[in-house]
Amino acid sequence: MEYSPLGNTDLKVSRICLGTMTWGEQNTEAEAHEQMDYALDQSVNFFDAAELYPVPPNPKTQGRTEEYIGSWFKARGNRDKVILATKVAGPMEFAAHIRGGSKFNAEHINAAIDTSLQRLQTDYIDLYQLHWPERVTNFFGSLGYTHVPEKDGTPIHETLAALAAAIKSGKIRHVGLSNETPWGLMQFLKFAEAENLPRVVSIQNPYNLLNRTFEVGLAEMAIREKAGLLAYSPLGFGALSGKYLNGQKPEGARMTRWTRFGRYTSPRGEAATAKYVQIAKEHELDPAQMALAFVNGRQFLTSNIIGATSMEQLKTNIASIDVKLDKDVLKKIEAVHEEHNNPCP
Repeated sequence: MEYSPLGNTDLKVSRICLGTMTWGEQNTEAEAHEQMDYALDQSVNFFDAAELYPVPPNPKTQGRTEEYIGSWFKARGNRDKVILATKVAGPMEFAAHIRGGSKFNAEHINAAIDTSLQRLQTDYIDLYQLHWPERVTNFFGSLGYTHVPEKDGTPIHETLAALAAAIKSGKIRHVGLSNETPWGLMQFLKFAEAENLPRVVSIQNPYNLLNRTFEVGLAEMAIREKAGLLAYSPLGFGALSGKYLNGQKPEGARMTRWTRFGRYTSPRGEAATAKYVQIAKEHELDPAQMALAFVNGRQFLTSNIIGATSMEQLKTNIASIDVKLDKDVLKKIEAVHEEHNNPCP
């Protein structure tokens, strides 16, 4: 396993991070425990969760993912072996069941942290992230921007002050962002410096062969500001494995069960995916491992968040850390990227 510094902290996180959002919906508690056992045995020390999980969001299942992690900690007694990240939900229609519409003020953040700690059966969270911005901006696949300042929500400095208080209390150690924009990241950094508030140490955004928009405005900032990328959806909801090509619908797969996750199987996305899969076959590489290895090798990456619904998938994904792409493969990947530029942002 390889490790990266988490921002400007003294923590070293594994280059592969165990994603958890299927636990409680597509995976049982026993399966979640098996995944955590295997990941830790493979020297993966970084787990990522959220109060919203599992996905798709559902009032009946919300919080199960954290509960499964908590029961694993209790059973194994190994909380100190894991660098644990989780997230507080922001306001969004699909998350309206959480505190009647979560906000990033002190009241909601404190309630979210306390509830997550109870479910996780721990007294601290290593990395606490804002799951998406409270203001109206372009994330979750939207590239266009519409300015709606009257819906800006909780001021950023107020949110940081609430997080600072949580750090002082010992409940959380560090702060991260998710689904954030360049402007948002810079605002958090500005207030942190000006008001001696916690500095953001990471940004969790989508990044994969079909969506490299992070490179445009955030990659340089991630490096220069020591707020590296925690890449989610590195396989584009599994599409880059090639399993959905030619109209295939594998039984039990996420995009078979829920059509709402079809972003990465658009005609443009399928055309690009077919070419990436062909490159992998030409070089005797597993398509999923090639896609993950590409992400693993990015200079601005802190950790690559992989997820799996089966142990076979998990083993393949973690093993991608040992796959190194040669110059010929990378050149061919860039050629496809030029032809099919960010088909699924």
